[in-house]
Formats: sequence, structure tokens, C-alpha cells
Amino acid sequence: MGVFPLSGTHVMAEILKRAKPLAVSPLKVSQPVGASLAFLGLRHAIPMMHGSQGCTAFGKVFFVRHFREPIPLQTTAMDQVSSVMGADENVVEGLKTICEKNAPEVIGLPTTGLSETQGTDIRRLVKQFREKHPEYAHIAVVPVNTPDYTGSLESGFALAVEAIIETMVPETQAAGRRRRQVNVLANASLTPGDIEVLKDWIEAFGLRPVVLPDIGDSLDGHLMDGKFSALTVGGTPKAEIETMGESVATLVIGRSLDRAADTLKRRTAVPDFRFDHLMGLDACDAFTHTLAQLSGQPVPDRIERQRAQLQDAMVDTHFQTGFARVGLALDADHLIGFARFLTGMGVEIVAAVAPARAEVLADMPCDTVQIGDLEDLEQAASGNGVQLIISNSHAAGAAERLGVPLLRAGFPQYDWVGGYARPWIGYRGARQALFDFANLILGHHHDIPAYRSIFRPVADIGAGVVKH
Repeated sequence: MGVFPLSGTHVMAEILKRAKPLAVSPLKVSQPVGASLAFLGLRHAIPMMHGSQGCTAFGKVFFVRHFREPIPLQTTAMDQVSSVMGADENVVEGLKTICEKNAPEVIGLPTTGLSETQGTDIRRLVKQFREKHPEYAHIAVVPVNTPDYTGSLESGFALAVEAIIETMVPETQAAGRRRRQVNVLANASLTPGDIEVLKDWIEAFGLRPVVLPDIGDSLDGHLMDGKFSALTVGGTPKAEIETMGESVATLVIGRSLDRAADTLKRRTAVPDFRFDHLMGLDACDAFTHTLAQLSGQPVPDRIERQRAQLQDAMVDTHFQTGFARVGLALDADHLIGFARFLTGMGVEIVAAVAPARAEVLADMPCDTVQIGDLEDLEQAASGNGVQLIISNSHAAGAAERLGVPLLRAGFPQYDWVGGYARPWIGYRGARQALFDFANLILGHHHDIPAYRSIFRPVADIGAGVVKH
């Protein structure tokens, strides 16, 4: 296994626990939404949340506003009676109805806070469905426990990827049979634009990527011919997932997917290479080097040129990035990606907030990381002279009150068109991020006003003469 951690040394960041009993201006997006996002990256799939209609409707609104696309999402529609008396039949009937009407390849079945509090055994219910309806044995059903009172979008996404591997990847000893195929476990911080960059990057070395989940194929915002589909259009096919045990290697993007990667390695013995993120020069170099080793091919000229373009952008923007004071509020993998990228450019992280605890936060290149919300970010930023905020659209109000620009990143972005399609990773993604960062700093740069003596002559504009 190859692991590419932070280069150099850094004292572990102090993780500050939540200091209040409620969230003010919440940053966190729930685990069921994260799990549903992972299932939306599978072909001919549909997530069905086990909970109330409100739980699903809330998630669907987030997805539709962020991606600006119709989103297939179902619910078991628990009500007051089933919440108390038991909602087992809701799950079995819901699965049967979806199989009958839509004939999906995969049904994702994440739980919510309501069904978790009730104590639902989601795996037993899937087993019960299988016994009752053997005619749907060819349709994969992936149960996953994702209570929304713990974790965040990132952890829910990671739990769903782990459950997909556990359910759909058969145990094999055929690693390396497909000599050009590589698995890619893509974390929640990667946009559809990032996934497209990632696939192009890998294919440039003559390798064939199987990306799990592939939201770059399903949620990239393409127009479709034909009728509306109640299932995902695009994404990782079920047949491709079943071949992951025959790949030559697995590339894991994001430390949140470590458990999923461990599960895949245990089931298939395919060697893996793990990267905390793919933002900035050092991270891109490590990934490119790994691809060159796996493929046995030299680095393509176009990638060498993209690297040189990023280096030039680093020179062009260093006056804006050097000693710039920045506040970050993102999920853990995303947070450390931005932090390492920017501190490598001379940026100072003066406020860092994550919605939930994660092991990777201890490696943040700053003194403290607050587990909290956007109010915590605003308070920390206002006391430290922040010049720019990086977070999702929910932070727009905080940035406005602080009088600083907001660089929108993460989920959701509902007040910005095309945020979902933007690539951040790779040499080109880093280059564009530096340009945008520098332009925001320049746009909010206030020059010191010119000194005007009280004894200066006063011009008479009308007469065009100077009075003394």
C-alpha cells in the first residue's frame, strides 16, 4: 500500500469540541444526504431513505438546487403510527414497489435519525425482502446505517461506499487479471468536474479507471434524449463494480474512505495507494508519479505542460497569497485539502471549522480546528483579521457581515451557477483556484488614501483657477 501524507513536519492541530448545545447557522449536511449522493453515482440506481417524507424532501431540495437537475430519491414515508408501532413493512413494500415500477440495477437504502432512533435493523429487513420476493434477486439492495444525529455528509458518503463494496464486490483472488484497469475510490469532496479531470488524468497514462462512485458521469449536467428517467442516468455500472477485484491497483482519494479501502483490499487483495487530497503541486506530483509507476509509461507532455502552467500561476499570484489570512469551513477531507494547498502558497489559516470530528483533522496545518458551525467561523474570523472565507453557500451571510469575499466550495452551492461542475484538483484545477483566490483578494484590496494637507490649494472647478 502506498500512503502519501503531508510533506514535512507539523505539530498536531488541537481539535476544539462543540461549546454550545445547538447549531447556529449550520454548516453540517446530514449523513443520509451524503449516503444518497454516493448512490446517485451508480448507474440505473435510486436511493430510498428509510424515514419520514420530510427527511427525503429536505435532501432532495438540496440536491436539486445544487446540481440544477431532477434527482431520483425515494422514501419509506414513515408517519406517526409506523414510527411507534414499527415500519418494517414500509421497507419491504417500498423495495417491492421500486423493483416493479422502475427495474433499477441498484437500490440504496440509507437510514435516517427517525428510523435509527426507532431501532430499525435495516439488514434484517433486506433479508426479509429477499425471502419474500426472490424474483428480484438480480437487483442489488445496499443497506447502510446513517443516523443524521452523528457525522456529516462526508462520513455518510464514506459509509455508503463501504456498504456498496461489502454488498456488490465479490470476494476474489484475481487481482491484476485486468492489467490496465485501476479502481478509484472517490470521496465526497470531489465534484463532477473533479471526477472528469481524474478520469482524463488516469487515461492519459493508458490506464482504465473504474470510479466508485462516478458522479462525474451521472450528475455532470448533461441534457438527455428521450423521456424522463426515474433512475440515475450514468454512473458506475453494477457490472463494473463486480470486476473491481480484478484490477491492478486501487487509488483512494480522501482519508474518509480508509475503511472502505480496507474492506475492498480484504475482499480482493488488490493493492492500494492512498491520497488525502489532490489539490496543489505536491499532491498532484505524488499522484502523477504513482500513475507513471503503475502504467510503466513516462509522464505525457500535456501533463508536464499543465504542471509548468501551475508553477507560473504560483509565481503570478504569490503577492496575493503570501500572508493572506483565510477562514475555512468545510468537511474534513475538503478542509485539509484546501489548508495544505494554500499554506504551501504562504496563506495563513486563521479560522478552521469542521462539522464533525475526523482523524485527518489532527494533521491540519494550523493551531486549532473548531468542531462547530458557521457562527463559530464568523467569531473566529472576526477576531483574527480574516481576508477571505472558503465555504459553501450557507457562509454568504457571514462573509457579508465580515466584509470579506467568499470563495464558494463544497456542498451545497445554491446561489452560484455551475459550482458543481467546477474542477479543483489536478494542475489545471489548482491553477484556476489560485487565479480566483488572487482576484478575490485584489477585488477587496483597499489602498491607503492619499494624504491631503489642510494647506493645499483648493481648485475652483468652474473657473478653472486655483485659489490660495
